[in-house]
Amino acid sequence: MIMHKRVLGVVFVSSLLLSGCSDSGFSDLQAFMAETRAKPAGNIEPLPRFKAYEAFTYSAASLRSPFQPPVRVDVTQRQRGSQDIKPDEDRVKQFLEGFNIEGFEMVGTLSDGQRLQALIRGAGSVHRVQVGDYLGRNHGRVIAIEEGRVEVREIVPDGEGGWLERPRTLGLPERG
Repeated sequence: MIMHKRVLGVVFVSSLLLSGCSDSGFSDLQAFMAETRAKPAGNIEPLPRFKAYEAFTYSAASLRSPFQPPVRVDVTQRQRGSQDIKPDEDRVKQFLEGFNIEGFEMVGTLSDGQRLQALIRGAGSVHRVQVGDYLGRNHGRVIAIEEGRVEVREIVPDGEGGWLERPRTLGLPERG
């Protein structure tokens, strides 16, 4: 009997709940939808037209870098290049020749008792160089290593078909 009363109670409560789900609760939604459909349809703007990509070729790669100071040339005292001096284009390039010499900095020296080697920082790490090694893009060759500096001789074009030897020095930075 108790079970029978519970079943009747559940049926009664569920019928009350279902009576709340009648069709009369959607009249405001139906009115809103009718009002929205009655409004005129809007226009969608067409997609904008884009210009076709035009390829650009950078033609200033062989000019002086704008981040380096300009070289002042005195035309009256300008050195003329020589046809006798020229780089050896047939030799195998060394790793440090792929970088500008301005990016190198001397950080120390090593000695094995007979010869002195320099430690050069650049190209992402510290490298050991000795007399005869090449570094820099202008055919720079190490000609002397001393305790506080490395002497390099570069071979650069003179602009008139000849070549010039240009001395460069990499020194230890000043400690301040």
